[in-house]
Amino acid sequence: MFYLVRIMWRGVCWRGNRKIKMVSEFPLVVILLDYVLGAAMWTLIGRFGMSIFVSEHSDFFFMRAFVKFTDPMIKAMAKLTPSFLIDRLKPLYVAWFLFMIRFYIMPLILGYDVMGMLSFPLESDAALIIYDLGKIFR
Repeated sequence: MFYLVRIMWRGVCWRGNRKIKMVSEFPLVVILLDYVLGAAMWTLIGRFGMSIFVSEHSDFFFMRAFVKFTDPMIKAMAKLTPSFLIDRLKPLYVAWFLFMIRFYIMPLILGYDVMGMLSFPLESDAALIIYDLGKIFR
């Protein structure tokens, strides 16, 4: 049966009769920081992907939103961005930096293990939601 309702208690989630590990095992600061960095990273990747098909100066709403949200990050990383990089690749380069921070620096500083892409709180929650939505078609 399909349901997204979770009963959380002490970092444990019960889905049906299965007990699964929850993100709440991490401190709230870690989760919020990862969500912010993850959202910024995926937004930069989205801007790069959309810039393949649409000009960055387009009137298309989503492209304007991507440019508006990611331009401050790209400008902040301008000193670390190589000059030979074309403008369309700069969002992907900044996203790579954010991935490196999330994958290597955060676990090192905060003391938690990374065992692959789904060990990130944001991607782990997204994968659980996709898995639950996939149960609709069974």
